[in-house]
This record gives sequence, C-alpha cells and structure tokens, in this order.
Amino acid sequence: MNFNQKVKDLLLLALEQHPDIFLVDLKISTDKLIKVILDGDEEVNVKDCINISRAIEDSLDRDEEDFSLEVASSGVGSPLKFPRQYQKNLGRKMEIISKEGLKFEGELTHVKDDSIELQWKQREPKPIGKGKITVTKNKTLMFDEISQTRVMIKF
Repeated sequence: MNFNQKVKDLLLLALEQHPDIFLVDLKISTDKLIKVILDGDEEVNVKDCINISRAIEDSLDRDEEDFSLEVASSGVGSPLKFPRQYQKNLGRKMEIISKEGLKFEGELTHVKDDSIELQWKQREPKPIGKGKITVTKNKTLMFDEISQTRVMIKF
C-alpha cells in the first residue's frame, strides 16, 4: 500500500471513532506534508485535532517515511463545502454566490437534503404612493446552484 492511501485509510478509521467530526480537506504533498482540515456537527476543538493527529501519526513509522502532519479545524471565514456544514450554521448570516455570479446575503433559515433557504429584509418602493417599505425576502437555493458560501461574522 502506498503512503497516500495508508494516510487516507488511517484518517477514515480515526473519523469513524468520532462520528460528529468530518473531513473537509486532505492534502498530501510530494514531500509528504500532510494537511488535514476538519469540521464538526457542533464544533472541532484542539483535543479533537490532537486525537485525529495521534491516530494517524502513531500508526506511521518515521523510520520508513519522513513526513509532517498538520491537523486543524475549518476556519471561521472558510467557505462551506459540504451540506453537512450548513446545518450547524442555521440562524447565522451568510454570503452566497451562485454559479451564475449572483450574490445573496441573508439569514440561513432552512437546510434540506438538496437545498437551503435564506431570508433578509429589503427596502422597496411602496405599491401605492411615495416612499419605501421594508419587506422580507426569501430565496431557496439548490446546493448544485451554489458556487461559494461564507458565514458572515459581525464584530
């Protein structure tokens, strides 16, 4: 078994022991730098990263393979890649760019198997008379329509 496949197998085995944590990204460079990015249904803390790191590192022999291993959680500003990541962000403000290049900002109100729903308030001209009124807008987006999604953080 080659080195890359062995790392992937060890990682999958470690993740089976932690069903609330899932893989977001795995990169193994030609000089054997292993980068693992994790996310979770709730949160991923330092202890979780250490446990996954040890599960991989303890099963590899440094005498056979010289490698470097980094295990981290997905950052706050990192784009969401998987439907599973949306569920834990219900109620948060999102910025979504569709595959057509349209940009939507709003609160994530629903997550389904194949879609999400955003809600936001917008000022529009009154139907009768002068002035504007505030209306609530909703937009349902299928996952295959989404190019990029980021959680918007307020400071």
